[in-house]
Amino acid sequence: MTRALFIVVALVLLLAGALVGLNLRGEDPLDDAAVVATPELIQRGEYLARAGNCAGCHTERGGVPYAGGRGIDTPFGTLYSPNLTPDPATGLGQWSAAHFWRAMHNGRSRDGRLLSPAFPYTNYTLVTRADSDALYAYLRSLPPVAKANREHAMRFPFGTQAALGVWRALYFKPETHTLEASQTAAWNRGAYLVRGLGHCNACHGHRNALGATGGTLDLSGGLIPVQNWYAPSLSDPHEAGVRDWPAQETATLLKTGVSPRASVLGPMAEVVIGSTQHLRDDDLLAMAEYLRSLPPTSTRVTSPQGPEPDLARGEKLYGDHCAGCHGAAGEGAKGLYPALAGNRAVTMKTPANLVRVLMEGGFAPSTAGNPRPFGMPPFAGTLSDDDMAALLSHVRSAWGNQAAPVSAFEVSRYRER
Repeated sequence: MTRALFIVVALVLLLAGALVGLNLRGEDPLDDAAVVATPELIQRGEYLARAGNCAGCHTERGGVPYAGGRGIDTPFGTLYSPNLTPDPATGLGQWSAAHFWRAMHNGRSRDGRLLSPAFPYTNYTLVTRADSDALYAYLRSLPPVAKANREHAMRFPFGTQAALGVWRALYFKPETHTLEASQTAAWNRGAYLVRGLGHCNACHGHRNALGATGGTLDLSGGLIPVQNWYAPSLSDPHEAGVRDWPAQETATLLKTGVSPRASVLGPMAEVVIGSTQHLRDDDLLAMAEYLRSLPPTSTRVTSPQGPEPDLARGEKLYGDHCAGCHGAAGEGAKGLYPALAGNRAVTMKTPANLVRVLMEGGFAPSTAGNPRPFGMPPFAGTLSDDDMAALLSHVRSAWGNQAAPVSAFEVSRYRER
């Protein structure tokens, strides 16, 4: 018994040591050299904060920008974003540039605590120290806001340091962005923005049961946890792949929210409003060049569930509620309402976004390049699950569209947040 106990204790200590070691990978001693916050550095940091859409998470509705408090719902509970203003008691006032860099590069707070990957340090680890210092200088230049950080409401054990340590040991290793010598300077810049600051795979990557993606290269699409919007694959030509698009058209979509072939809705509209519309044209073209280089992937086919849809009923519902804007043959109205015929947003394998649009309405972002976008009203109080299933099944099979029908079960699944 004594020997067995000794072996168990030894194994536990060995595992604990390995866990600690894995969580200390890539951590160098803190460099406390001060950052000289020149006007140029602060301006650069402001631009980088836009590129990372930092205010999007660190500003609660109606709140002071960067003062935190926004609830971020996850399958494991709710986290509340911290205060990034330089208040000494509740914000970054006592943080050094080295502390901030460690948070970005290693996912560790000023006091050494492990941060939740809801803060996308798995992407920000690619951000350079120079850009981290610029972000720090900008955030320190903001007016301080005394606003205490809210305690997270996570289900046990997901919010514990032990659970975070296991997660990091399994799925995180600090990285450095390296230039690809065989690629252009624009491609390398685009890769840096998409994989790092832009953290595009935080939405467009497939997540496993513990919320981890396949890494910054995974842009294969995935259902956004809790929100039930689907972030389409950026490499699949049947979803949101842009390999055959002119680079300028992709840049225009990111700048204005609309292009001749697509418009953005839902969570991506927030990204355009808060981030990409403010980026320089050369950076948007660089992102487009990188996205156009992604190897094409195939659509994962899913089988419909439930009984055959009532297409005749769906056709009537379309005529009653949709044809006035989208046209009797799904042709749309150029510059006003998108065509539904041949629209890959309509024929994607998952109908999640179609359900969300019927539920909530469809609203492209208001941007400088498209200040008064046309929108679509919500039908949550008008159409039942069966109505939505019939209508969407009609739209996905009419005018040459060839997509699987939608069941009332699927509508019910995607209706709820």
